[in-house]
Amino acid sequence: QVQLVESGGGLVQPGGSLRLSCAASGSIAVIVAMAWYRQAPGKQRELVATAFSSGRTNYRDSVKDRFTISRDNTKNTVYLLMNTLRPEDTAVYYCYADVVTTDRRNYNYWGQGTQVTVSS
Repeated sequence: QVQLVESGGGLVQPGGSLRLSCAASGSIAVIVAMAWYRQAPGKQRELVATAFSSGRTNYRDSVKDRFTISRDNTKNTVYLLMNTLRPEDTAVYYCYADVVTTDRRNYNYWGQGTQVTVSS
């Protein structure tokens, strides 16, 4: 089993910054990819950014040039630095990991979610 523990959400004014963290622990052999999703009230969950083990990253268009995803592979941790936050970024942010476990099986895992609220 693998656990994902998120931290770093909160209330911030428009134009402000927050950094989310997600640490993975458990029976991990390889983390293929780690990502952040978000879900706003009444909307579907959407992919925000992905960081692959190769070092490649992807972002949804609305957060490009504002958000930065990074990984610390020594700590099995992914970060999301969010700058120039907008009210429309308000959502519950979920960490996701695509993991090959020590028994060589591939599983997908989700964190519990952390609330980000952008409001004056």
